[in-house]
Amino acid sequence: MRVNRILLSSSLVVVALVIQVSVLARLHLPGAVPDLLLLTVLGLALVYGHVGGALIGFAAGLLADLAPPADHAAGRYALVLCVIGYLAGLVKPESGQVKSATGPMVVVVAAAVGSTLLYAGVGALVGDTAARHVGLGGLLFTAALYDLLLAPFVVPGVMALARRAENDPLAETNPAKSGDIASGWLSGGTGLRIGGQRGGLRVKAARARVARAGRIKGVKRL
Repeated sequence: MRVNRILLSSSLVVVALVIQVSVLARLHLPGAVPDLLLLTVLGLALVYGHVGGALIGFAAGLLADLAPPADHAAGRYALVLCVIGYLAGLVKPESGQVKSATGPMVVVVAAAVGSTLLYAGVGALVGDTAARHVGLGGLLFTAALYDLLLAPFVVPGVMALARRAENDPLAETNPAKSGDIASGWLSGGTGLRIGGQRGGLRVKAARARVARAGRIKGVKRL
């Protein structure tokens, strides 16, 4: 992973974890807790792909496992977010941008349900049966509901930040790829590529020179 990806991902994961532990976990909502960390991993995976999603998910989950007041075995949530990040990265759009909110919302619901089931399944393997006492059905419903309500405020912003960092021309140090970066860098949200702008300016300049030369020849003939 490049330096800009690591810095952005680390910052977003730490902020999401702090908000989740210090704010969301203390709301005492019925059922599950809104998983801001999961939504952050999903947003990054939808831009960086399955490899980046798996790495970010594992690091974010391990950080959550070690952060107080964690009451489960270290590595349990790291495994869950690693798998979720990998699977979410598989549905990454080819352009890195989504045209409709339907796809990301389906991914959010599937990730909320899948992470809850996987977390409960891993807990059952290590002897943690807390999900049975709380009620797995209620956890699945509330986890999907809370994450779905929170997703429109988190996932698009995370994806926008990830795309902006990904398109930063200073982040690529290989001169052989400088042309690709320049042509792929969107200018100011106008939807026009810098390479296309340069080509258009060159064509306009050439046309202006031809027109000016025609006018000069006409004057000489007179």
